[in-house]
Amino acid sequence: MSELQTRKDEAIAAIDAAETLDALEALRVEALGKQGWISLLLKTLGQMSPEERQIQGPAIQATRGEVADAIAARKAALENAELERRLASETLDLSLPAPQAPRGSVHPVSQVMDELAEIFADLGFSVATGPEIEDDWHNFTALNMAETHPARAMHDTFYFPDEGRGEGAASSSEAVGRQERMLLRTHTSPVQIRSMVAQGAPIRIIAPGRVYRSDSDATHTPMFHQIEGLVIDRDIHLGHLKWTLETFLKAFFERDDIVLRLRPSYFPFTEPSVEVDVGWQDVKGRRVLGGDGDAPGHGWMELLGSGMVNRRVIEFAGLDPDEWQGFAWGLGVDRLAMLKYGMDDLRAFFDGDVRWLAHYGFSAFDQPSLSAGVGARA
Repeated sequence: MSELQTRKDEAIAAIDAAETLDALEALRVEALGKQGWISLLLKTLGQMSPEERQIQGPAIQATRGEVADAIAARKAALENAELERRLASETLDLSLPAPQAPRGSVHPVSQVMDELAEIFADLGFSVATGPEIEDDWHNFTALNMAETHPARAMHDTFYFPDEGRGEGAASSSEAVGRQERMLLRTHTSPVQIRSMVAQGAPIRIIAPGRVYRSDSDATHTPMFHQIEGLVIDRDIHLGHLKWTLETFLKAFFERDDIVLRLRPSYFPFTEPSVEVDVGWQDVKGRRVLGGDGDAPGHGWMELLGSGMVNRRVIEFAGLDPDEWQGFAWGLGVDRLAMLKYGMDDLRAFFDGDVRWLAHYGFSAFDQPSLSAGVGARA
C-alpha cells in the first residue's frame, strides 16, 4: 500500500507541475491510459484472492479517482491561464468597419408594381384585387367571350379537374346557369367584373396581379404579371382613354416625347377596340420609347390593348349601358420592366438567380422614385 501511495503522490506532484496541456495529456496517458500504471493495477484484481481484492480494490479505485480529479483541475487551470494570456495579447479595433451583411433586393416586377400604383393613384385610380383561382363565368362569360373562343381551350388555359372544384365563385344572386368550372385566371379582367358588381358605378380602378397561361418561351411564361385599368362613368369616350394612357406612359418612362398610335382591333370585351403602339427610337443599338414612330430611324412598338367597354360586359356586371360607359386597357407588367430597365429575356424573371437579382434588383432602402409626378405632367 505504501508503494501505491508513493506512486500516487509522485503522479499528482507531476500533474500539478505540468506547464502545458500537451504535457498534462502525456501524464494522463501514463497513468490512466489503456497501458497506464493504474489501468494495469486494476487488471491484476482478477488474479487476487477475495481477501486481497477486498483490500486492494478500493485503494486502487481511490487512487484512480484522485489522479483523475487532479488532471481535471490542472487542465482547467491551464485553459484559464491560456485564455487570460490571449485576452491580454489580442485586441479588437472597434473603429474598423463591420463586415457588410447580406441585403435583400426588391424584384423589378415589385418595383414596377409600386411605380404603377403611384402613377395611377395620382390619376385618381384605386387598386382592386381578386382571386387567382377563378370560375369560368367571371374569367370568360362575363367578359363576352364565346364558348368557342380559343382562350377557353385546354392548351391555352390551366383548368382544375371538375371533381376538385369548390362551391363555385358565383353567388346565388347572380344569374342561374353560369358556368362554375374552376381555372387559374388568364387575365386580371375578372377583377373588373367583381369590382363593378360589388361597387357599382362610377368606378376607376387598376387591377394588377399574377395571371396564368399555357405558354413558355423567351417572351412568354406560364405565370406572368398583368395590370388592367377600368373607368366606368357617364360621357366617357376614346379621348379620355388616349389621354390616360399617354399621361401614364410619360410618367412611367419619364419622357415627355411619348407618342401613341391607336389602331383598330378586336377584343370581345371592348367595342370599339384599339391596339396602342408607342413610338421608339434607336439609341446606341437599343430601342428606347419616345418620339414619332413615323420619323426617319424611328418605329412603332405594339404595347397594349384597350377600348371602350362592351355593352354586354356592362350588362353582365348589372349596370345599365345606356347610362354608363367607360374604357379598359391591359398590358404585361413584366414587359414594362423589360422595356424600362433593359432586360431581354422574360424567363430570367422567374429563374431565382440571385446574381440576376443583384444586377437588376432595387435596394429596399433606396428605391428609385418618379422624378416628376403625374401632376407636373398633366
